[in-house]
Amino acid sequence: MNTTPEILLASASPRRRQLLEHLHIPFVCTSCDVDETMPTDCSPEEAVLRIAARKACAARELPESEGRIIIAADTIVVLDGVIFGKPTDEEDARAMLQQLSGRKHYVHTGVCIFPPSGGSYTFCDTTEVLFYPLSEAAIDRYIRTGEPMDKAGAYGIQGDGAMLVEAIFGSYHNVVGLPISRLGQVLQSII
Repeated sequence: MNTTPEILLASASPRRRQLLEHLHIPFVCTSCDVDETMPTDCSPEEAVLRIAARKACAARELPESEGRIIIAADTIVVLDGVIFGKPTDEEDARAMLQQLSGRKHYVHTGVCIFPPSGGSYTFCDTTEVLFYPLSEAAIDRYIRTGEPMDKAGAYGIQGDGAMLVEAIFGSYHNVVGLPISRLGQVLQSII
């Protein structure tokens, strides 16, 4: 009989769900309605950790969290110290992509884990991403796909956005939204 505690992934993201499947650990998903306003009194890394902690705390209050490992994450894109969340509309997406064009930026994913035994584990994983220089036509074409609208920094590296990326330095999965290699290492110490 398997006595491994099941995981409760506090995320509605299909990308995070797909990534967590790679760990071959049973899990269920829930979406928590939390304030995702970025704190401005701290570094981007600390800000993304705070949002992940808010999500984990909200999930811990749900009845289905009983006896489960709670995992919550939040991902942001940072260029020159400015946080790029999800675009509010197509013009916002266009502005983000224009600023990222031909430049290096950072993708930070904050992860908060609550094991059923108590305590917490948090970490922030960072990947540096270099974009190709983008023409206005390329930006317009990408925006028309609809892909940028629900992604931090207005791009998804796992989809058509891969064509915008010249190089990455660090975890690819972190850019998608869940650094599964590092998460797997933490979970090994819990389970």
